[in-house]
Formats: sequence, structure tokens, C-alpha cells
Amino acid sequence: MAHGHKSDEKIVYVGDSRVRQKSNRPLPIDYSAYPGKSEAFIPNFLLKEWMVAAVCLVGILALVMSEPAPLGYPADPTTPGYIPMPDWYFLFLYQLLKYPYASGDYKLIGALVLPAIMFGGLLLAPFLDTGKERRFYRRPIASSLMLVSLVAVTYLTVFSWHHYTKEMEAKGMIPEHIKREEEMREAKQSGKPAPSTDKKAAVALVDASDPAAEIYKKSTCISCHGDGLKGMSAAKIPALLGVGDTHDKAAIVKIMKEGVGQMPPGLWDANKGKGLTDADLDKLADWLAKQKKAQ
Repeated sequence: MAHGHKSDEKIVYVGDSRVRQKSNRPLPIDYSAYPGKSEAFIPNFLLKEWMVAAVCLVGILALVMSEPAPLGYPADPTTPGYIPMPDWYFLFLYQLLKYPYASGDYKLIGALVLPAIMFGGLLLAPFLDTGKERRFYRRPIASSLMLVSLVAVTYLTVFSWHHYTKEMEAKGMIPEHIKREEEMREAKQSGKPAPSTDKKAAVALVDASDPAAEIYKKSTCISCHGDGLKGMSAAKIPALLGVGDTHDKAAIVKIMKEGVGQMPPGLWDANKGKGLTDADLDKLADWLAKQKKAQ
């Protein structure tokens, strides 16, 4: 520190740059002072999360490889008696829409209001439950809502599948995925290739413009064999596409009169009761005999 303007005056320095500036701000205590209660997010906590996720992923992969997902036939809305079923994670909503208060005149409640309440409540949960307590038994409202939702979704999912199996049994139908598994198993045991589900490889309808096609639509045949002669594989009712390769006109007439397999006798006369004549039924048999695979 100088007192004058003389060039030879002695200068005295005050203070030392090595002295640190004091602060009243407390230093944070290291997380290691609280064993088991806190840890560094990176890499400790993040590494643990990755390890848990990896274990869960391996478990899911093992389950997928050991039990392949059941696959049915390609969707075909023209199949008579087809019972549509959503994926398993929507079964509870599917079952919910069957109840009177969520269907019919109240379908908007089942399709929009109830799902909006459930998923909206899930989204708002972090903002509604702001308490510091993390133990579930000290959070009665949040824990109760969670348990009720879990029980409701589980019950609706299980009961939806149970109701579906009862419907199939009542109609004498076999679920598509089971029917397909049986076909693949039989093909494997006999050394044949697995049955194709490619619609392009399906047998085409022959001469769809023939007047007999309209006769078919008026007959009782369409109620079982379906529109387009596609049959009902789930109910073991064969398709009539390609029937001409195995049956001629005489054989078809005989089946219509005497029946075969699940087909009862007397359908020739039953069709007469619907206003069809012998000439109409003869044209129908002739048209069915033309249904052959393309060479």
C-alpha cells in the first residue's frame, strides 16, 4: 500500500491470495454417510435399472420361445358365425362393453367415459397423490384404487375368455388357433407341408356370373357353406370351392338328397319349400360340379 507519489516509496501488500474466501453455505454430506438410503444416480442407480430390465427381457424372450403365440386364420368377415376377439390386453374392455350399462343406449359410457376415467386417473395419479410417504400401506387411497383396478381388470379379462369358450362350445366350433395347431400337427406327422394361409393360393370361385350363383344364395346351402362357398373351418363345415374335383354332378345331387357327414338328408326337398324347383336345384348341382381348381 503506497502513501505518496514518490517512485522510491516502499509498497506494502495487504492480504494473501492463498486465503480462501469464507462462506456460510454448508457443504452437502456425501451419500455414503447414509448407507442404504441414497446413492449416486450415475452409474450406480442406472446400472441397477439396466440389470433388472435385462433380466425381465430375458425372461420374456424365454417365455416367447417356449410358448409361441397362438395364431388363427387370416381375418375373414364373410365367414358365418365368426366370433371376433380382441388381443388379450383389451379383453377387459371387450367384456365391459357387454354389460347393459356400457352397451346399447349407453355405449358412449362404455366406449369413452369409463376408459377416460380409468386412464385419466392413471395419468393424474402423480399430481393427485403428492404425499411424501412411499409405503403403500400408509397411502390407503392410492393403494385401494390400485388394488380395485387390478382386481377388476383381472376378473374382466378371465371372464371374457371364459365366456368366449362357452360361446364356441354352444355353437360346436373349435377356436381358430386350436384348429390351426391341429392341422399343422397332422401335416407334420404325415410328412406333408404345413397348410398355407395365403389367400392368393385359395381356390377361386368358378363362373360367378352363372344364374346358379343366385340360386345358391336363395338355397339353404348358404347358411352353412357361407357366401362365396368358403365354408366354416372352425365348425368343420367344408368349403365348396373345388368340390368339382372330387364330386361330379350326380354325386352332388345324391348328397343334397341323402346327406353326408354332418349334412342331414332331405335338403333337396327343404329347398323346394323355399320356392326353388327341381330345375333350379339341377342347375345348382351342375354349377357346383364346375367348381374346380385352376390347372
